[in-house]
Amino acid sequence: MSPSTVPNSTTSNDHFQSDLNLSLCGLGVEYPPFLVGPEALETLANRFYPPSTAYVWENLMPSNLNPQYKLTFVSAKVLSINRYTGIETRAAIGDVDHPIVNQPNAPSIKILNDLFRVDGVRLSVNACKKALQEWGGSVDDITHIVSTTCTNSANPGFDHYVVKELGIRSSVEKILLHGIGCSGGMAAMRAAAHIALGSSYQQKPARVLVLACEISSVLVRSELDSINEEQQTRVGVCLFSDCASAAILTNGVGEDETSGPIYELLGWKHQIIDDTEDDLGFDVDPLGWKVVLTQRVPTVAAAAVSPCFQDLIQSVPELHDQSPSPIAADFDWALHPGGSLIITGVEQAMNLTPEHLRASYEIYMKYGNSSSATIISVLNKLRESEGKENVVACAFGPGIALEMMILRRRRTDPTSSNGPESNGIHENINGAGSTVHEHITNGNGVPHMNGTSITTNGATSADGDSENSLSAAAGSNGTSATDGETRSAPDLPVEELD
Repeated sequence: MSPSTVPNSTTSNDHFQSDLNLSLCGLGVEYPPFLVGPEALETLANRFYPPSTAYVWENLMPSNLNPQYKLTFVSAKVLSINRYTGIETRAAIGDVDHPIVNQPNAPSIKILNDLFRVDGVRLSVNACKKALQEWGGSVDDITHIVSTTCTNSANPGFDHYVVKELGIRSSVEKILLHGIGCSGGMAAMRAAAHIALGSSYQQKPARVLVLACEISSVLVRSELDSINEEQQTRVGVCLFSDCASAAILTNGVGEDETSGPIYELLGWKHQIIDDTEDDLGFDVDPLGWKVVLTQRVPTVAAAAVSPCFQDLIQSVPELHDQSPSPIAADFDWALHPGGSLIITGVEQAMNLTPEHLRASYEIYMKYGNSSSATIISVLNKLRESEGKENVVACAFGPGIALEMMILRRRRTDPTSSNGPESNGIHENINGAGSTVHEHITNGNGVPHMNGTSITTNGATSADGDSENSLSAAAGSNGTSATDGETRSAPDLPVEELD
């Protein structure tokens, strides 16, 4: 059941057998109960970094500048970008008055760990219960657990406590992946698939619980500290959110799956984009972790998708043998929504329409970027509506790492209780991909913002036009992407920002 290397292949990929018999048979997504809008970041910035104590613009700003913008150069710029990310709300474990983000100082990594031990484990347990319930099997049947997070690094890992809460036997084989950021959910599924193939080779059952959990919202004070003290344009503070997601991956050996597969796995690919390790990361810090995100990421990431896709198609016999060979538009796409420029960049590079990426747009708008936990949420959203038979899942992580997987739909269940709505959050997003696309762009595919493309150690826009980066962030037509209403961008001295 394992892939076999093809001698003299034109690619470095393995070719997969036509029937791997690997399936995702249960999905579970758990968002915390709070949805915070862009105004929450502004509230915290003004609450703890008031104009009188910031690097104010007294000698440079116009005399008629609204006092609420009398922050540091970069702080004002980040807050402007924050209004035009295309994200309406972000999922968070607390609202703007949560005690952990309202202390005199940013929380230490110990405090963050203690919080993850409670809130992260709780979200994870609930996500796992949803996946297990949909699968229909028993926790006693779980053979392996593959987990990931980039917002906790304690030992033992959070998966240890999730296992105890779920009542899974302590001897279950566990793997905890770290250092892979937003690509973690897909990397965990890839690792689970290899484990299941190994079990198939031994004619043993594999029932692998895949788990991803992130709590990013509580890093807001640490990021604001850096913005205020180091004058860095750090847009990660505008994008990230909290979530746990889980999936059950099986190899079909020795058991009749009661619910049947949701998706079948056809093949996958992992690739590192050369010379990009400094472009995307999550640096450890006494106050948690610091997002590293340069202006090159959207362009570099989008450019890497097409060759990876072509290689992957060549490695899956039932797709490679088709004539003509399938193109990107023949698939639905579950793309990790790292930011609007990531989504629109891949859309344009692969000649897709917003409808192909509808689930990515919807999750991004409603919940933000929940790092490793997001991709399973996108897959869960995608299966709620009918679509193309085959799906490409894709995510980017530190390295820059590119993860891609091709899946086949086997079951859709729009009434499933395993989605985001089941935790008390009511989702009210228009399901049409074109409507979502227009909401975060100006109607011609150009994002209102450059939120994921501003360098973290400077003030340069994605297109390299540093003098006009704030204008680009605000949108050429001055329309807010966050509330659906027209709002003029602040009249800031853009030429002075850099």
